[in-house]
Amino acid sequence: MKKLGIYLLYGSALFFAIALIYISANSNKNSQSDSINTQKNSQETEVQKTKPAEKIQVYMFHSTNRCHSCITIGQYTKATLEEFFQLELHEGKIEFKEINVDLPENKEIAAKFKAAGSSLFINPIIDGKDNIKEDTRVWRLISDKKAFSDYLVSEIKSLL
Repeated sequence: MKKLGIYLLYGSALFFAIALIYISANSNKNSQSDSINTQKNSQETEVQKTKPAEKIQVYMFHSTNRCHSCITIGQYTKATLEEFFQLELHEGKIEFKEINVDLPENKEIAAKFKAAGSSLFINPIIDGKDNIKEDTRVWRLISDKKAFSDYLVSEIKSLL
């Protein structure tokens, strides 16, 4: 029985070593094309940052069963937008929605944003093009409503 355990241990170690070598070899092949793609993407992002968004979609995706953190993110986001961007919300320049990804009628929009479960997405529309970005930083700010609000205001203002 001890020998079997040792063989399994060595086999697992060998498997992980081979997997690591394979991953390492493939990442070297793609590094040049990744570098070119990164340059192109950063140039596009710079251009997009200099132009104000025509519209900003702020979407809070969630499941039917929501945890306290998910509910809080939705509440903080809505309160921040209503407090600091009331005019933009009224004019339709900023759009806030909470979207249940479990409902059949929301499958298409969830797929477009690649949302599964609880997540906050900000989509500045520039020159008629979506620039969808999931904002994960908000989850680290959930324990401080003011820091959350300050961060979100800064993010939105940078897009206007």
